[in-house]
Amino acid sequence: MAYSAELRNHLNEQHNFRVRLTIAALLALIAFGALGLRFYYLQIQRHDYYHTLAESNRISIVPISPNRGLILDRNGIVLAHNFFVYTLEVTPSKVSNMDTTIANLSELVEISMVDLKRFKKLKAESHSFESVPIRTHLNEIEAAKFAVNRYRFPGVELKSRLYRHYPQGKLGTHAIGYISRINEKDLAKLKEDNVISNYKGTDHIGKGGVEQAYERELHGSTGFQQVEINADGKAVRVLSSAAPTSGNNVVLSIDAKLQAIAEKAFGDRRGSLVAIQPSTGEVLGFVSMPTFDPNLFVDGIDYDNWNALNNSIDKPLINRTLKGIYPPGSTFKPFVALAGLEAGKREPPYSIQDAGYFTLPNSRHRYRDWKPSGHGSVDMRKAITISCDTFFYGLAMELGIERLTDFVRHFGFGQKTGLDIHGEVSGLLPTPEWKKRRFKQPWYMGETVIVGIGQGYTLVTPMQLAYATATLANQGTAIRPHIVNAVVNSKTNVVTPIARTVLDKLNLKSQNLDIVKAGMVDVTLPGGTAASVGANAGYSIAAKTGTAQVIGIKQNEKYNEHSINERHRDHALFIAYAPAEAPKIALAVIVENGGHGGSAAGPIARKVMDYYLLGKEPAEEIAPNAVVPPPNSPANNAAETHAEEEHYD
Repeated sequence: MAYSAELRNHLNEQHNFRVRLTIAALLALIAFGALGLRFYYLQIQRHDYYHTLAESNRISIVPISPNRGLILDRNGIVLAHNFFVYTLEVTPSKVSNMDTTIANLSELVEISMVDLKRFKKLKAESHSFESVPIRTHLNEIEAAKFAVNRYRFPGVELKSRLYRHYPQGKLGTHAIGYISRINEKDLAKLKEDNVISNYKGTDHIGKGGVEQAYERELHGSTGFQQVEINADGKAVRVLSSAAPTSGNNVVLSIDAKLQAIAEKAFGDRRGSLVAIQPSTGEVLGFVSMPTFDPNLFVDGIDYDNWNALNNSIDKPLINRTLKGIYPPGSTFKPFVALAGLEAGKREPPYSIQDAGYFTLPNSRHRYRDWKPSGHGSVDMRKAITISCDTFFYGLAMELGIERLTDFVRHFGFGQKTGLDIHGEVSGLLPTPEWKKRRFKQPWYMGETVIVGIGQGYTLVTPMQLAYATATLANQGTAIRPHIVNAVVNSKTNVVTPIARTVLDKLNLKSQNLDIVKAGMVDVTLPGGTAASVGANAGYSIAAKTGTAQVIGIKQNEKYNEHSINERHRDHALFIAYAPAEAPKIALAVIVENGGHGGSAAGPIARKVMDYYLLGKEPAEEIAPNAVVPPPNSPANNAAETHAEEEHYD
């Protein structure tokens, strides 16, 4: 009985074992089946995807930065070019102890405090996986030292980079611009423009001037290399490559020699000069003083230099030519004169008797002339020549502010000129509507009166003033000004010139233009407010001097520039075109706190015109602000000294 129980238990166990074995076999079969299906999915259906990932681990895409295009002046002088230098670069994410790494590097190559400050600044502005230069411009010995010790410095690499260089230093920086590292704002703009892929491997971008405005032309197209790498991340061989396309060269209309003469003529004074070829709109000179060295920004400017530039009382980083706004003073009078002639308000032989002041009808308030005793009988031509305030007070009143501003707007006042670089402001041409919006006040007749002499709310940029002068010289035809003359394709050498664009055209009466021109020519002849500027010129000059008040003076108080702070003195202005009978150059000069246009700004213009028209370079011994008086004419100097003291009560 016991034996049979044991037999039954054994059979039951065998049955249970076979059941469990069957289940286990089924589970194993299912598992292997699932594994097989997974293998099939990964190896067959997802083959392309995982093959690409594997290739990515084996193949690295290395972008090749293009060679940035050159910038040249109109005569082929190089203003911006590139050269290769060795740089020592650190990738922060690959360095475990930055301080130790830098200390050990310093034993091999010199790393100055300036280098360290710049490195820390760039490191803070970059992502941790981006390489940051800690030392640039290594010589061959320094490069060789590091190469031998490369294994000691994980995360540190020796690279060869293209660096931008401005061989003329400070010359024309505000026109040329500079390049600097790409920041977050630049990245956002590149993404917005859908060109971010063309900047892979590029750390720099144009900032300001031509470098920024013509970035697309200058940058070129990024190339690449497919490089096979080993398990240590080292390159084994190049599998394929696509060469980068160099940026196009840009030829400016600026004459570098003229630019240098103008900048030197300013000396240490602040201000601006713009010279334009009236018939083409070509900008021959574009000066904003003081200027600065653009090479400081190429490596990433260090703190000390940035602090010196940014906090300087002279504001060298401001492009005065496009952003500086000044009252035009008496340089506005030729345009007011032309408005009066075209409106039939001052046709010859119209003249006034100037008693030294002007009063509005039914008013006892006096707007005084710079000459308290008056000029006697004054017609339009004489009013321009001697800069008679009284004449233009009355003319502005009769024209009215709407008619006056509508006319002078054709010369570019109150609006951007359309220059082909960025940053231009529009100045201000006041109207009753503007004043109501701005101050919630009505327009008064007295405000129209002072607009007639270029004072009050009226504000212009040096660029606008030069553009207006060029338009006047061009008989009322306004040509869009441009700094770039042509773009030269880097692959084909095909030259694409910048087209001449007419922006406006006034149908002016020739007899009216002749009167204004005659008055402006007389300005530079004996008896005019810039007689010394025109002395012995060898060519005829049509010009107008001007001063712009910086601070007001009390009624009946005499202006004395020597008794006030230098930065509170009047600005000196001068516009001109020459030769007067067939203009080849038109220009505007502003010397901040320079005093009088004829003595401060005029001589700068004369040096520029002498060079451009005669090929004459100023003698070294002549000071920038020297005034050459006309022979045997001592009275002219007195006239020049006082003729621009334009103040009103």
